[in-house]
Amino acid sequence: MTPPAGRRIPGEPGSFPMSDPFDAATTALLVIDMQKDFCAARGYMHNLGCDLERLERPIAPIQAVLAAARAAGLWIGHTREGYAADLSDLQPWKKNGPANEAIGVAGPLGRALVRGEPGWDFLDALQPIPGEHVYDKTSYGAFVSTTLEADLRSAGMTRLILTGVTTDCCVTSTLREALDRGFDTVVLEECVTAASALRHDAALDIIRHAGGVFGNLGRSGDVIGALQG
Repeated sequence: MTPPAGRRIPGEPGSFPMSDPFDAATTALLVIDMQKDFCAARGYMHNLGCDLERLERPIAPIQAVLAAARAAGLWIGHTREGYAADLSDLQPWKKNGPANEAIGVAGPLGRALVRGEPGWDFLDALQPIPGEHVYDKTSYGAFVSTTLEADLRSAGMTRLILTGVTTDCCVTSTLREALDRGFDTVVLEECVTAASALRHDAALDIIRHAGGVFGNLGRSGDVIGALQG
């Protein structure tokens, strides 16, 4: 059941949406890169020495938001970062970065971030269901290498709720892309994470304060409440 248009959702530095009441009919939920290579034991990021507890932290909050969004009939999209087996679509600068040297290397979950490998797939707890949109990307931002913008506009979506990983990279990259394209966008604080607490907090700080990136930072409970009417 789609809840009626109603109140605006509290956020920092402002409410979401920025103008007009919240309306599920024009709002999309995007779940960014919740893949085993990023958030599961012995995946790409865990193998790099990242704290698994931090990486797993947003899973349960995203599950709760996703359940409410499905019940409310929201447009839902999932993104997945990955590359061809020969890494021909891996950007040259990524090939030379210290952390990116592990892309394509065989590990417990297959070759890291290679399309079709076990680690590249979504977490079991956050698998898309029929009717939801899946975008395989070779970029940090979710727009530049996919049809996401065209699909959102075709569906009449003007507002976005962002969740996923990582706060300091793919989440804020997608936030900037969305804002530049005119989408009113909120990031849910409990539903994002990064490998580094310092970089996670810094990324949230530039959203939270006016004059940063001009998006909004919200709470999952407030969004769930709005979706449930």
